[in-house]
Amino acid sequence: MSVHPSSPSAVQAIPTLPQTLLAHSQNYPQRLAQRVKRKGIWRTYTWGDVFERVRNISLGAAAQGLLRGETVVIIGENEPEHFWALFAAQSLGAKTVSVYPDATPDELHYLSEDSEARFIFAQDQEQVDKALAVLDRLPDIRGIAYWDDAGMWSYRHPLLHSLDALSAEGARQHERQPQRFAREIADGQADDLALLTYTSGTTSKPKGVMISHRWLRDNALRMKSALPLQEGMEYLSYTPLAWVTEQLLGVTLGLITPLVVNFPEAPDQVLPNLRELAPHIVLFGPRQWENIAATIEARMLDAGWLARRIYRWGLRVGQDVHVARLEGRAAPLTSRLLLPLAEALVLHPLRDQFGFIHSKIAVSGGTAMAPDVFRLFHAMGVGLRNIYGCSEFGLIAGHRGQSYDLETVGPLLDVDPTFGEPLQARIADNGELQLRGGTGFLGYWHKPDKTAAILRDGWYLSGDAVRQTERGELVYLDRVEHLVKLASGHLYPPQFIETRLRFSPYIKDVMVLGDATRPWVGALINIDMAVTSRWAEERRIAFSTFTDLSQRPEVRELVREEIRRINQFLPEGSRVVRFANFPKELDPDEGELTRTRKLRREFLEVRYRALIEGLYAGAADIPCEIAVTYQDGRQGVLRATVVATDIAPPTAQERNTRSAQA
Repeated sequence: MSVHPSSPSAVQAIPTLPQTLLAHSQNYPQRLAQRVKRKGIWRTYTWGDVFERVRNISLGAAAQGLLRGETVVIIGENEPEHFWALFAAQSLGAKTVSVYPDATPDELHYLSEDSEARFIFAQDQEQVDKALAVLDRLPDIRGIAYWDDAGMWSYRHPLLHSLDALSAEGARQHERQPQRFAREIADGQADDLALLTYTSGTTSKPKGVMISHRWLRDNALRMKSALPLQEGMEYLSYTPLAWVTEQLLGVTLGLITPLVVNFPEAPDQVLPNLRELAPHIVLFGPRQWENIAATIEARMLDAGWLARRIYRWGLRVGQDVHVARLEGRAAPLTSRLLLPLAEALVLHPLRDQFGFIHSKIAVSGGTAMAPDVFRLFHAMGVGLRNIYGCSEFGLIAGHRGQSYDLETVGPLLDVDPTFGEPLQARIADNGELQLRGGTGFLGYWHKPDKTAAILRDGWYLSGDAVRQTERGELVYLDRVEHLVKLASGHLYPPQFIETRLRFSPYIKDVMVLGDATRPWVGALINIDMAVTSRWAEERRIAFSTFTDLSQRPEVRELVREEIRRINQFLPEGSRVVRFANFPKELDPDEGELTRTRKLRREFLEVRYRALIEGLYAGAADIPCEIAVTYQDGRQGVLRATVVATDIAPPTAQERNTRSAQA
């Protein structure tokens, strides 16, 4: 007899994450679960090891007063201890909030206060200092535990504990009550909240999205339906756990598949560790994939002319074969014959250099990415695909199989019937994607008005502007609220354009301009200092500061040519007509970017109003004054003259090239 997905018995049959962990510790305690590099040595943990550490941390936190239903905040990098703290809190029926490691004390305070946190796990001295700095504003905190004791020998506070001390207390509690931890885990329910994941706060204060164990399992299985995951595959956990996609892949799928989850030695060692491990699964956000692509291009700029020619030839052969197969076309015979040579000389060494030599699953999770980035990795022999979703509703669509359209984010994902009805999508008159099915949206923490605002007759209002192809695949354009109508009446998607411009190795960030009062699209460019400065040094172009470099005529011409190249592939009304380079690097600490490096558009429009007005007024030289905070904490004003640059229209040859490619 089948059980209806919404019935209590069906929900009860869905195990929580701690219940899955307990099963692993019983069924294969000696199987490898986690690996981390510390002081140059890879340290390993079996499922039995992980369970024991989780049990001791959990019972230690309970001894400090942590109760079922309460909230635990965790701030630190992706390390085994971060995962253990997650599982430990959830074993007691508590929910967790993972915080970006570079969060400020004020951000930590907001997230802790809003989530009603009762306990904080902090990685090291830096994160402990943040917690202690706001502790007087968080009177309900019962304990702070840190797992890296470097520099902590002199710290004294009644609420402060090392993770070792907390675990030792938990071990004593287990000796006194050997059955307690198993009972705590058994009391867990599928619809218990497992975590709160906070929105980026681009347009308002971050909101805590309620995520249950049921929601996590539902969405993890959606991901699994699109990806050829196999038990025992190696995965490098790098993307922050504050991002729900990592909670799905590294944490949830890491448990239910299970995978071997690896952790880098340090954030700046991700690429070396990636190369050393060569894991089967790689997950990065779009910006990270774009950065790797830019790094590949930048390294080629440093190479000699012969190496550059061989590199370009090898990628062209790889593209002829791999991209043709991806797009369902027959690869040219000559390219198929040359592929082994291209593999030996270019493609295999390139994959090896970046740790993709054993890659079977490469995923970009988040917003859409320029097709050129996908084509570069496919040309290398890395089958990069997109997974698309949102924090509230979960995973929505993804590339599947061996052939898919790079202009899309794929078709709707499959939902296991245990978790509800199949995903359904409809597109409103304003282009907004609306969804229902699966576990759905559980709501914002303590914000019923905000929850109600994005639900209508059982449909979740995503706020994303999309179009749907004849094959039922979704093309992500932008946020509905970000679609902009020019004075000409032309409606254009800024983010759609920006992703294509950011593929340039010389461009780090782009802010596309244009509204109902503006007749054309403009752009403000944040150059990539590392790549562009190296380019300038090779050509003996003198500069002293970022400001100086950004306004050099050679650099402006370089960026101009990059924009002209991209303009070829854009509809005429969406092409960038005029641009200027930012006189300083965009900085999250200045409020110009979110912690995930998304543009804070409204803030930037106010801060750089003089620059924008001058750009559209046709001025050549635009004086700017920008309030800045220096690295030593001093406040100051940056005064600079920014040069605006016109983009010449494409030549007849370029128009013909574009038409042929279309």
